[in-house]
Amino acid sequence: MSQSLPGAPQNFAPVRRLMRQETRWTVLSLGVVGVTLAVVLFTLLRAPMKDDVAWLLWVARQWLLGQELYVDLVEVNPPLIIWLSAVPVMIADTLGLTAKQVALPMVAATALASAWASARWLRGTSPVFERPSVTFAAISCVLLAMPGVEFAQREHLLVIAVLPHLALLIRGLEGLPVSPRALVGSAVLAGLGCALKPRYLLGLAAIELAGWLHRGFRIRLAPVIAFLAAALYVASIVLLVPAFIERAIPLAVTLYGGTDTGLWQLVRESWLLLLGLSVAALLTLRTPRGTPAAGVMLVLTAFAAAATIAMFLDGKNWFYHRIPAMMTVVLALLFWCAEAARQQLPPIRWRGALMALAMVPLALYVQKTSHRLYERVVLAVEPDLSTEVRLEKLIKREKVRSYVAFSEWIGLGFPVLNDTNVTWASRFDSMWALRGELWRARQDGQAPAEWPIRHWVVQDFMEGCPDLVVVDRRGEAINYPAILSQANPGFAAVWARYRQIAIVDGLQVYRRQGEGCGQQAGLG
Repeated sequence: MSQSLPGAPQNFAPVRRLMRQETRWTVLSLGVVGVTLAVVLFTLLRAPMKDDVAWLLWVARQWLLGQELYVDLVEVNPPLIIWLSAVPVMIADTLGLTAKQVALPMVAATALASAWASARWLRGTSPVFERPSVTFAAISCVLLAMPGVEFAQREHLLVIAVLPHLALLIRGLEGLPVSPRALVGSAVLAGLGCALKPRYLLGLAAIELAGWLHRGFRIRLAPVIAFLAAALYVASIVLLVPAFIERAIPLAVTLYGGTDTGLWQLVRESWLLLLGLSVAALLTLRTPRGTPAAGVMLVLTAFAAAATIAMFLDGKNWFYHRIPAMMTVVLALLFWCAEAARQQLPPIRWRGALMALAMVPLALYVQKTSHRLYERVVLAVEPDLSTEVRLEKLIKREKVRSYVAFSEWIGLGFPVLNDTNVTWASRFDSMWALRGELWRARQDGQAPAEWPIRHWVVQDFMEGCPDLVVVDRRGEAINYPAILSQANPGFAAVWARYRQIAIVDGLQVYRRQGEGCGQQAGLG
């Protein structure tokens, strides 16, 4: 029988220590992800759903029930998000759950899958990525926590879809093997993800330019596939949903500018994003060219810069429009700090000062994210504090069958409608189109004849004959009843039958007295 050589156990001791260390890192990383996931899902499932997401789930359900997109349902987003939203609706109906209970965990699962794939493919490109579990935890926490209440918005889904594509580009820049299946799959996902918000195709072009700066000019197959996927999607819209081109685009072009924010105001409101992007760009310039770290920083910063441009082109002062740029900026700053802390970067002057500079926007991002998350946790623990839940309880108490809200805030309709199953007495999710008509009338001297929004709102109101109406007169809000009464005397006669019964968080709540809305005059 063979005998163990003296000292053999000692030779394996470093290996065992390394294995124990890796196990500890894996357990710690998965624990962090688990806690983050639990907090986020508890908060999102208990607190009122984000209005835009709730509206899209409602539209998807109506579409599945046979209503025609962009004809029976007024929506200005391309149809891909409706098709995607239909999946959790169908699963929820099969399982006897609500769409919310299926949609949010589905998005969380895709975020984790994206983080895991990205972590695997980044391994080997830099020593920072040598522990995939740690990389997975960092990416997962950013994807899960940073959106806050905007979780599952199109911009959030876009980042989830694009990250594996960025990881494979970084891997390819370092000459590491990439499987054809992974390349094609990630490219298709990236193309469709950016097609959710077509302006973000700028990001795919920007990262290719970054790759050329890093390793020289080279035509890659992946971006060709990504843009081809986006082009095929556009072709499917033309063939399957021509109403989007015929109705939704002209409506958006004509009226959506009413919600635009001026350039300088948008710059002021985006100061934190611009600070982080500026720091990431400075760190990219200070990272020695040709090193793996330079490739990572170039790709992430290029995508963040393109996403910032897309955000400014949108012209809306809404936080979720900043999500793609902010997430990639945070990932870039985290990576650079990890590289510098591990002494992996070649000698750089002022390394400590640059690390301190990077920590400033990171700390501010953490503070903002934790504040937004805390606000939702409070609502999850005490849902009655939210306006939406208070309205839902009032609707149930009044035994309301039909309902509408005169407000630009979609949240007064959705998720209120999703949770009460009453009939919505409008073809619009909110009064944004009415505001757009009034804005266009001020711009051009007259309202656009092809989009008589006031008359459509009145027509829907008279036909829907809502039992309950919420009127938002807070701040500089529009006097909706007055404007609609001027547009159609029939509305004034019907509105006289409504009496205010409550005020909910400054919102005026009216109840119709008696049955029916009477003669529908002047609606032809």
